[in-house]
Amino acid sequence: MDPPDHTRLRRMLIPDFTFRRVEQLDGAIQRICDGLLDAMTHGDATEADLVASYALPLPTLAICELLGVPYEDHGFFRAKSNALTSVAGDPAEAMAARMALYGYLRALIERRTHNPADDLISRLATERVATGEATLDEATGMVSLLLLAGHETTANMFPLAVIALLHNPAGLDALRADDSLWPGAVEELLRHLTVIHSGIRRVATQDVDLSGVRIRAGEGVVVVLQSANRDPSVYADPDAVDVHRDASGHVAFGHGLHQCLGQSLARTELRLGLSTLFRRLPNLRMTSPPESLALSTSTVHGVRSLPVAWS
Repeated sequence: MDPPDHTRLRRMLIPDFTFRRVEQLDGAIQRICDGLLDAMTHGDATEADLVASYALPLPTLAICELLGVPYEDHGFFRAKSNALTSVAGDPAEAMAARMALYGYLRALIERRTHNPADDLISRLATERVATGEATLDEATGMVSLLLLAGHETTANMFPLAVIALLHNPAGLDALRADDSLWPGAVEELLRHLTVIHSGIRRVATQDVDLSGVRIRAGEGVVVVLQSANRDPSVYADPDAVDVHRDASGHVAFGHGLHQCLGQSLARTELRLGLSTLFRRLPNLRMTSPPESLALSTSTVHGVRSLPVAWS
């Protein structure tokens, strides 16, 4: 979508995703991290699947908290998300999943119009849809996108970040010794991993010359973000993870007016989730070699499970 409709709809969501608003969620996200780790390490437990026990429920709980989607329904929208984002699935199944998720969220927005709570869906329902600023279809589409993107990307990013850090003991030691390095380390991990692997599809609006190639107006292009984030002319030794690197110019969240709306939330989840995990489980280790892990079939790069131990 392009302006002016893109601008109109995006402005409705910005107040819920500002740095200040997300900062107010720090306490809730920290409680989610601690609660999940309490459950994972309960009793005599010394092993777990980090994806199922921590990496997936953390962003799912957080986005449910922000949007106002009941967490008890997470199994439903997780299944629909998998069907929608799979690169190996049946297109008919993907369409059926899209329609089922759409119907669920549309009904939820309608209910919140009459029984609002303190969440994004209620604000959309009462302040935008009820006033005619947005249609019910527009609101449903926005919430659907936020729900899918709000848990799918971070859930896949998290285990890959853990693997990267476990294979960089010097960097992990530095992070354990100095908490102030975590925000920069998150940027470096975002740069290094760039979990969106589907490419950003765009159409040139005018002729442009790039590296000696003429791209003509109307031609389609695919921008490969992970290649940009490992450009050796920008980042020295780009294939290495350096927690001391200034990676703030990366494009893991895209660029320009379509840049990811939820990037502040993703950064907070990764910073708190990773720092809490490695602080509470200093002996964390993988119990399977990386090459044995099953990759996800999603357009978002990730692993299906990550067996770990901490005794």
